[in-house]
Amino acid sequence: MKNNSIKKKESALIVLQEEIAENVYSMWIETDISKNCIPGQFISVYPDDPSKLLPRPISICETDNGRLRIVYRIAGEGTGEFSALKKGDHIDILGPLGNGFPVLEGKAILIGGGIGIPPMLGLARSRNKNDTIIVSGYRNSDMFLEKELSNNGTLMIATEDGSVGIKGNVMDVLHEKNLRADVIYACGPLPMLKAVKEYSEKTGITAYVSMEERMACGIGACLACVCSSTEVDDHSKVKNKRICKDGPVFNVKEVNL
Repeated sequence: MKNNSIKKKESALIVLQEEIAENVYSMWIETDISKNCIPGQFISVYPDDPSKLLPRPISICETDNGRLRIVYRIAGEGTGEFSALKKGDHIDILGPLGNGFPVLEGKAILIGGGIGIPPMLGLARSRNKNDTIIVSGYRNSDMFLEKELSNNGTLMIATEDGSVGIKGNVMDVLHEKNLRADVIYACGPLPMLKAVKEYSEKTGITAYVSMEERMACGIGACLACVCSSTEVDDHSKVKNKRICKDGPVFNVKEVNL
């Protein structure tokens, strides 16, 4: 779904922050940006440390009554700085950014792997739970968001160590359960998205993937986060698409994974 909303930069109030799994944090912030978000979009979050020039792109997990939630894993100094913030602190953000998931009618499979799980919650809440299957992949039993997800669809879990659900990854769930639907939505690491594309081609199920990539500007100006596309891009005039601007959500037919 194309982003027609006006992006805004602001200093947002943190209303709740908690660690919900090892090195995984949930942050609720009060912001006007929450009023114009589409499931699958992201915000740029700015570190306070002036030596860290670039913002960190973080997917929007969900929104509720003037608040916005992000769920992120500590991956470096920037996200480490965010994790130390408390209720009552302020944080600089820019958003909403990127294009979100098109919410299509019919039965859907929502696939999240690792830190690609959070945007699936907002998407699930925008749909009829009776037509929604959610497949989440974790490393082990140290899971997050599983209770919220199970309240918004039929949840199936895969863990790498087999401690919960099916042993393996999300694709093992799809194959073992022979899951079928009208559309697939997925967010996670590139190998997972490649497997989703193959599953889509094999089954004929329409699929949309949200791609993860390091970004610089977050608004499509710097071309630092391009991916290979199947068609010539109007902006670059080559077979590339900007993940931050043209994505992060793409129909799998649009991109070479």
